Amino acid sequence: MSKGIVVFAQNNDTDNYVDQACLLAMTLKLHNDTPISIVTNDTIPDEYKCLFDKIIPIPFGDAAKNTEWKIENRWKLYYCSPYKETIIMDTDMMVLQNIDIWWKFLSKYEMFFTNKVLNYRGDVADTKYYRKTFIDNDLPNLFSGLHYFRKCEFAQEFYHWLEYVMNNWETFYEQQLIAASRPKHMSIDVCAAIVARILDCEDTITNNITKFPSFTHMKPYCQGWNKVQTNWQDQIGVYISKDGSLKIGNYLQTGVLHYTEKDFLEKTSVIEIYRNLINV
Repeated sequence: MSKGIVVFAQNNDTDNYVDQACLLAMTLKLHNDTPISIVTNDTIPDEYKCLFDKIIPIPFGDAAKNTEWKIENRWKLYYCSPYKETIIMDTDMMVLQNIDIWWKFLSKYEMFFTNKVLNYRGDVADTKYYRKTFIDNDLPNLFSGLHYFRKCEFAQEFYHWLEYVMNNWETFYEQQLIAASRPKHMSIDVCAAIVARILDCEDTITNNITKFPSFTHMKPYCQGWNKVQTNWQDQIGVYISKDGSLKIGNYLQTGVLHYTEKDFLEKTSVIEIYRNLINV
């Protein structure tokens, strides 16, 4: 197959990432013809299986069996993808418009990582609050929650290094990061940035000029608010119409929305609305 989106969903004791992936697939199908595959060992409700082009078990064993964040298997996505060209998306995203134009842009690259994100008003977000490790260590500002690769030698090498770094993250953190801003847990973004530094490939996998492909990042301190609450849903209203259009405050959302907060599905009627729209 030529092009498609792959999403990794591994539930933990508190979060149902499969449900999030199903919503992502619904939003994608409303606006796009692009196929989407899910990588998971968890149960997908029967009524939602039709949303996915392929349902792919996590290969090579489950490296995250005894962990909470469930990111240890993320390096496997290159090997899981059934597509020649793949966009990886986090589960807690919604695709709110047709994104076919992205493929033409991305085809110029062997790999591409989003390196700047947007706030809910559509402006480039100030992410310094969440990116101290990147700033202090001069790491490439990569967001692995939305990235692209083509099946090729370079992308395979990148993912091979990503496997090595993630499997030995504490050693690489000690070697690559100053102690004052060294995360206490493994981060897929930090590990990918370390790989980009090792391979000296930042200029070939990012673009500092274009605003897309990107996503609206709803972490509270990205929004430019003077007073910031812990949860963005407690600070601003969310309005979803029966046609699937979504406003945050007075701003109609387009592109890809990364809603980040795990209770978004419970606090809104978004699942019900999209189920009705695509008849699942």
